[in-house]
Amino acid sequence: MLSRLVLGIGAAVLVAASPAHAQSKVNVVTTFSILEDFVKNVGGDRVEVRSLVGPNADTHVYTPTPKDAQEIAAAKLVVVNGLGLEGWLPRLVESSGGKATIVVATKGITPRKVEAGEALGDQRGIGAADPHAWQSVPNAKIYAANIRDALIAVDPAGLDIYRRNAEAYFARLDELDQEVRAAVAKIPPEHRHVISTHDAFGYFAVTYGIDFIAPQGVSTDSEPSARDIATIISQVKKQKIPAVFLENIADPRLIKLIGSETGAKIGGTLYSDSLTEENGDAPTYIAMVRHNIKALASALTG
Repeated sequence: MLSRLVLGIGAAVLVAASPAHAQSKVNVVTTFSILEDFVKNVGGDRVEVRSLVGPNADTHVYTPTPKDAQEIAAAKLVVVNGLGLEGWLPRLVESSGGKATIVVATKGITPRKVEAGEALGDQRGIGAADPHAWQSVPNAKIYAANIRDALIAVDPAGLDIYRRNAEAYFARLDELDQEVRAAVAKIPPEHRHVISTHDAFGYFAVTYGIDFIAPQGVSTDSEPSARDIATIISQVKKQKIPAVFLENIADPRLIKLIGSETGAKIGGTLYSDSLTEENGDAPTYIAMVRHNIKALASALTG
């Protein structure tokens, strides 16, 4: 009798400790890799997160798959950028039939509007919203705060964890912001001009004072004309812009052409809309910003 009781107690302990009875994770889907990293930092071990658009891929021109619809249907929370970045998303959400909570991570951020001279190769035109708000580190804190609040709403039991994780991440972002400002301060003002493939660094330019010129507009879904390219080449020569930069999501041939026509050096690769794989230069948002400012500082002060 005693042996049966002991065995019964042992079995109960094993059932209680089994994975099936462990705290289930919150299933989160994000539209692209930078948002995925924000969710990982705020959600920690309480979330299971997947990005629809993977590393080194272009969110602007992404084509959703049937698997993406399945992922959204199974999600408890879907995190999107908004500001017109994911034009393909509404139809995908509708086709999924899911009931996930959808949070727009840019809520509370004042959109930067495309100005005259920035709309080259972009069908949206002057006055369109620039979706690349994450390129300003202070804005990244707003992204993280919105994600924190959304996770608390769908998983109230994790409130303390989400708040602690967010505060720790805010501190790291504040440190990153100071690093960028210190690096820019060492670049001579007359050298703070660069060419990048598409107009993805407008928020960075406003926040940190480096001027970016791009042959493509805020979206990569249209090609610049020959006239657009000639305008950029003329501008590079006139302003004696020292460096042009590739982007990990873009065809490098256009920037290489501008470099060869103007004599401006290739300053390296900037990461704009996507992170890299774990073994790449920019596997996280913080690593991405650090890589970009190091590349810019090296090219513009050398």
